[in-house]
Amino acid sequence: MSQDATTAPEAARKLSGRRRREIVAVLLFSGGPIFESSIPLSVFGIDRQDAGVPRYRLLVCAGEDAPLRTTGGLELTAPYGLEALSRAGTIVVPAWRSITAPPPAEALDALRRAHEEGARIVGLCTGAFVLAAAGLLDGRPATTHWMYAPTLAKRYPSVHVDPRELFVDDGDVLTSAGTAAGIDLCLHIVRTDHGAEAAGALARRLVVPARRSGGQERYLDRSLPEEIGADPLAEVVAWALEHLHEQFDVETLAARAYMSRRTFDRRFRSLTGSAPLQWLITQRVLQAQRLLETSDYSVDEVAGRCGFRSPVALRGHFRRQLGSSPAAYRAAYRARRPQNGASERSERLERPERPDRSDRSDRSDRPDRLEIGEQRGPSDPSGSGVQPRRPGAGSGPAAVPGSGSGSGSGGGSGGFFDPGKPESDAYAPRQPEPGGRDSQGGGSRMPGRPQVPGQRDRPVG
Repeated sequence: MSQDATTAPEAARKLSGRRRREIVAVLLFSGGPIFESSIPLSVFGIDRQDAGVPRYRLLVCAGEDAPLRTTGGLELTAPYGLEALSRAGTIVVPAWRSITAPPPAEALDALRRAHEEGARIVGLCTGAFVLAAAGLLDGRPATTHWMYAPTLAKRYPSVHVDPRELFVDDGDVLTSAGTAAGIDLCLHIVRTDHGAEAAGALARRLVVPARRSGGQERYLDRSLPEEIGADPLAEVVAWALEHLHEQFDVETLAARAYMSRRTFDRRFRSLTGSAPLQWLITQRVLQAQRLLETSDYSVDEVAGRCGFRSPVALRGHFRRQLGSSPAAYRAAYRARRPQNGASERSERLERPERPDRSDRSDRSDRPDRLEIGEQRGPSDPSGSGVQPRRPGAGSGPAAVPGSGSGSGSGGGSGGFFDPGKPESDAYAPRQPEPGGRDSQGGGSRMPGRPQVPGQRDRPVG
């Protein structure tokens, strides 16, 4: 999901007379990754007027003395220096070489001066660290690669870091998440400048989606934040990751840290970049994802082994973060791996997975019960696992990560059918024999039968 500015911020300034809106400057530094550096060069530096894409004028500027060495040992020589930034209406800073190294002071001064003169400043991936070092993100929303978001939030506490977004548009300052999200942001800039038709034409030439739905949640890793080792909360976070199978809430973590809930929320957010409740839910969903990929546990068993008190709660959060039901995700994952061998498929045929009766698409939009000590309303200012839909969010489920086409997503009964893979029949839900009897001689199966009235879910720990 992207966060777009609905109104121009009060701090936005009129573009200086010597600057031109059609001029885009890309600021390169030595040690920067070549992929991120090439994104704005390709989007803004190639004439595609024949495809209906308005032309920009590109200035490639060196942020420090040449030669500029990039990944793979390549050496680049930029045709312009920092002085050329004075003509640009938009300045793009691709990924910075190191989140621990301070950017050159001369480059930071040039960025501040450009912003004061009304230029639009863009940071791709860890380029957000350069913008933050220049003070351009103070008091503003921003994002970066999810792996570096906690470091950005801790080092620059005045920046409102949101690690869930693909990009954030705050008017005259824009930031994006890692690598491919830089393409999303550059397309957004073209869309802002010249409309959806021009952005769509450019996306077709680049063979990428014109607008991706969803955010970074599906890519989040279980890894601890980079700088957590020296923080007093490190032991609490490590304990939580080791005991995800147990039912505990945020109050339990706060007590282990010898803090009040309010103090713990504030400290945890500054350390990880997210609210503790949302972080805990995300870690449990990721653990469920791994179990679905590597084990034959039923969805009910997976829910219990990940600390959810009910399978319904797991399904709601799983769909919200990964865009698919647990059963459909497992089916799609297995269907994409035919190399596992016929013996494994035969074992699944002999021991078919029971259809997930309550995993229906008509239940996917029902609000989940409160989890892990959640509260609705003004008493929960830090946010909860049940998030309202944000503007711009897609209404349908996103593609299953890694599936390419998203054919494994959606609700339904958890089945998966791929006409190009005959072996996928092994993973489709087994249909009952005539008469409603199970092929193994058990009781009648009624896929999709609603829950017994009166069964309510308890809060998840």
